[in-house]
Amino acid sequence: MTGRLRVAVVSRAVYPLHGLGGLERSVYDLVRHLAGAGLDVTLITRPAAADALSAAIGPGIAVRFVPYRTFPLAGRRGTTILDRSTAYPLFGERAGRVAWNLAAAGAVDVVHGFGASVLGFARRRSRGTVPLVLNPQGLEEFGGSDPARARAKRAAYLPLRRAVITCARAADCVIATDRSLAPIVRAHLNVPDDRVCVIPNALDLRTVDGLAAAADGAAIRRRKGISDEDAVLLSVGRIEANKGFHELVAALAVLRDHAGRVADGRWRWVLVGDGPFRRRLEGAIAAAGLRDRVILTGRLSDPELHAWYEAADLFVHPTLYEGSSLVTLEAMAHRRAVVATTAGGLPDKVQHGITGWLVPPGSPSALAAAISGALGRLDVLPAMGRAGRALVEREFSWESAVRLTIAAYERLLGGSGPGGGPPGRS
Repeated sequence: MTGRLRVAVVSRAVYPLHGLGGLERSVYDLVRHLAGAGLDVTLITRPAAADALSAAIGPGIAVRFVPYRTFPLAGRRGTTILDRSTAYPLFGERAGRVAWNLAAAGAVDVVHGFGASVLGFARRRSRGTVPLVLNPQGLEEFGGSDPARARAKRAAYLPLRRAVITCARAADCVIATDRSLAPIVRAHLNVPDDRVCVIPNALDLRTVDGLAAAADGAAIRRRKGISDEDAVLLSVGRIEANKGFHELVAALAVLRDHAGRVADGRWRWVLVGDGPFRRRLEGAIAAAGLRDRVILTGRLSDPELHAWYEAADLFVHPTLYEGSSLVTLEAMAHRRAVVATTAGGLPDKVQHGITGWLVPPGSPSALAAAISGALGRLDVLPAMGRAGRALVEREFSWESAVRLTIAAYERLLGGSGPGGGPPGRS
């Protein structure tokens, strides 16, 4: 094809318009890097509190707002699933219809949707029209790789599940954000192998590097009264049951009975984040007698969060369910070794014995053993951290991810315009 490639990116949320989460950050970075690579980008999303904030997303990005109508207090604990199974598919119908109209007018060459946000486009298109690329994100509505979780949520999430499956069946390329997630994407969405492509979620390393340095880590340790002799175990995430922080509390209680530095109490656990499970987690910490060893920071600004990455000796991610885990990538970008579970896409990042250690989800004893082993070999952690940074630079930077994304667009277009041949696998 000739001229600048034109892409419509459709998502229910994007940073900084709708807060900061994994989806919001991924969409924000994607549209900025596509525009930076010379593409014309139209972002279709729901309105923000102040629409003028759209200018903050970046130059060269046109923004179209589509109403997101839901009920009062939606998004509070106990209402999130209801909102996502009612208002979200309705938004996807409206937003997808906007993308369809742009395609029909010849204004875009590719539509790139997140989750159910392109439902209206998927319902109208036929293969051979403007290509559709779909990133289904974490697939939490399907229960991830945990069959019991999938059964428990099947009824509540049925409308959203159907919407995402409709989008996947209409898509020319369905993105798996990690190699280890590709089988899960194929199984849940029932799409053939040749329509699944692996394009990792990524980090903007220049932004990460500019947020904090070693001196910031040392300063935040001093402010919190953490001595140089204390090992800092850091976790980051929304405090909810599926993040497994209560499993880590049980593991840390076991650590007190181990010999050496751990038994001497020369470690502190810092948890950055907040969420509906916080009160129960605080109760578990108190019951385990760990109050004096734990710091719950709540939500922090980006500079404060990244100062904690610099302050940490070891990053611990005890999650029971996971998509791609940007926080693990952030820790690795700061050259921190990682103890994590094998949930979701984590095995693509945490290479056992090279960038850290992997343990089964839901096993406090395995967590305790891995953390104890890491703290007993502090001399190897810097080398593991450097290996993690190298892996992020090679496979999980936005420079790499945007090249894969544009290559997928070009394969779909066949080099001659909309409606090209089938995608290959990345």
